[in-house]
Amino acid sequence: MKNFKNKVAAITGAGSGIGQQLALLLAQQGCHLSLSDINEKGLAQTVELVKQYPVTVTTKVLDVSNRDAVKQWAQDTVQDHGSVNMIFNNAGVALGSTVEGASYEDLEWIVGINFWGVVYGTKEFLPFIKQTKDGHIINISSIFGLTSQPTQSAYNATKFAVRGFTESLRQELDIEKSGVSSLCVHPGGIRTNIAKAAKMNDSLKSLGMDPSKSIKQFDKFLRTPPEEAARQILQAVLKDKRRLLIGTDARIVDSFQRLFPTGYQRIAAFATKML
Repeated sequence: MKNFKNKVAAITGAGSGIGQQLALLLAQQGCHLSLSDINEKGLAQTVELVKQYPVTVTTKVLDVSNRDAVKQWAQDTVQDHGSVNMIFNNAGVALGSTVEGASYEDLEWIVGINFWGVVYGTKEFLPFIKQTKDGHIINISSIFGLTSQPTQSAYNATKFAVRGFTESLRQELDIEKSGVSSLCVHPGGIRTNIAKAAKMNDSLKSLGMDPSKSIKQFDKFLRTPPEEAARQILQAVLKDKRRLLIGTDARIVDSFQRLFPTGYQRIAAFATKML
């Protein structure tokens, strides 16, 4: 893909953060948009931001963990726009809990959104994107898809899964030479609402942590503006990169894990005690 003009992009989690900024930057470059989010108010705010640009914008209030709803959204996108070139599987949630303290309901909740949402978005849009012979699938993993952290077992599991799923997809697309590619994105701390919206439970107290304090401490590490993250993602698409690390923190963590593939765990455990 050489540019975004007159292309069609579908974006999940488009009501805030990276998803909202992707919509804005794409609209500025003449890309038509199919936007979804579970938050109707946030979705409306994004529409307000992009309405000044001469592009077609459609919206869908969507729970990405609902396979039938994602399937219908993909079909609606093609019906409304005529085609679709890109899907940004960006929607995500966070959960702070020990392995022992995590309820099955919370585990199913985070897996449904962070992993199955990516799977549904990929599988339902991929056949349509292939028809254009000029498309891209962009799946958002995390810095926590590179290393594991105490209290983040569920989040780690979903983001490691997104990484493996997307890297395997990329290899299949390479073999097929269909004109479609994929990118796995590993953001570090991005200034979004994910920390404030995270579910936390009292199991953290068994590790000597205060759940409310942990949210505030974690929020301090969210330093990269979402507009910068969006800019880097779109640049990586145009360069057909396989993987994108966003932020100095992501690059440091990646390097540290390569140097100390098991030793980093001791550092992470020690650092968690300081929160």
